[in-house]
Amino acid sequence: MAIGIAGAGLLGRLLAWRLSRDGHRVTVVDPAPGPAPRFDGQGAAGFTAAGMLSPLAEMENAGAEVAALGWRSIARWAQIVESLDARPLFAQRGSLLLAHRNDLGAAQRVLARLPAEQVRPLPAPQLAEMEPSVQGPSHAWWLPGEAQIDPVATLCALQAEATGAAWRWNTRVLQVSPGALHLDDGHTQRFDVVFDVRGVGAQPDLPVRGVRGEIVWLHAPGHGLQRPLRLLHPRHRVYLVPRPGDTIVVGASEVESEDRSPVSLRSAVELMAAAHSVMPCLAEARILRLDRNLRPALPDNLPRTEAADGIVRINGLFRHGWLLAPALVDDALASAGLGAVQPQVAEAVR
Repeated sequence: MAIGIAGAGLLGRLLAWRLSRDGHRVTVVDPAPGPAPRFDGQGAAGFTAAGMLSPLAEMENAGAEVAALGWRSIARWAQIVESLDARPLFAQRGSLLLAHRNDLGAAQRVLARLPAEQVRPLPAPQLAEMEPSVQGPSHAWWLPGEAQIDPVATLCALQAEATGAAWRWNTRVLQVSPGALHLDDGHTQRFDVVFDVRGVGAQPDLPVRGVRGEIVWLHAPGHGLQRPLRLLHPRHRVYLVPRPGDTIVVGASEVESEDRSPVSLRSAVELMAAAHSVMPCLAEARILRLDRNLRPALPDNLPRTEAADGIVRINGLFRHGWLLAPALVDDALASAGLGAVQPQVAEAVR
C-alpha cells in the first residue's frame, strides 16, 4: 500500500520502520531540514527525552492503562533494538526513587499512588552496593523491571534503517484528511492510508498543547551510574539517566508552558543542584548541552488513537512518548488492518 506519514518524530520513524519492513511504499513528510538530531527546541521532541521506560513510576500521575501499555512497550523495545543493526542502548535493570531526609513526606505521598508490592525499599548498604556513586539521599526504593533506551541513537537508527521509505524534509503538512496530506507548497499528496503523528504540529486539528521539558547533558567520566534515578522533591521531580560516552542526562518531568526559548538560569541551577545532591561526583562534570522542547498533550494528558477509513491519528503522548510508542503503534496498525500485536509480546503480558 501507499502510506503517507505526517511527522518524522518518534511515532513517525517507528511507523516508517515497521511499514517499510512489511513492504509498503512509505513517504514521511516533516518540516525539519533533515533527519539529524536537533537541540534548538524546534525539532522532534523525542530527541530531547531522557528515554526512561518507567511504567511503575509514572503511575504517580497516570493510571493502570498507561502502565499496561508501558510494560508492553518495554518488551517491544527489547525486540526492536535487537532488530536494529545499530543496536542503540536498551537496558532493563530497574530504576531508583530517592528522597532526602527532609523530603520523606513528599516521597510517601508519591509511593502511596504506586503498587506497594512492586516497590522495594532499599536500605543504605544495598543502595551503596547497587549504585556506589549515589550518596546523599537518606531513602531509596527500587522499581524492578523498569528500563531505559537511548532516544537519539534509536531515532537515528529507525530512520536510517527504514529501508525503502521516502523522506520529504523542509515540508510542512498543513492538514491531514483521509488518504491525503495537504502541504505548505500548495500541493496535495494522496495515499491509500495516512498517519497523522505531528505532535504539537497537529494544532488546530486536535486540541493538543505543548508541555515544556528541559534537560541538561553532563559529561562525567567514571560516574558509574547504571540505572535511571528519580529524586522525589516537594516541588518537582528531577531525574538522572546514564547514557553512553560517560554522559548523564538530568531533567525535569514537566513545565506547563509552550515557551521554546533556551533554558533559564533558574531551571539550570535547580536541575544541576539536585543532581549534585544525589551524586556528589558530578561536581566536576562538564556541561555539554542545555536542551528543551515541547511534548504534545491532550486535555486529559492521555494518548489518543483515532482510526477511520484512510486515516489514523496518534497524539497526546505527553511525557510518556518513549514509554508508550511501540504499543500504540502496534494497536494503531492493527486497527488499520496493517498489522497485529506481536504474539510473543501478548504472551509476555499474560
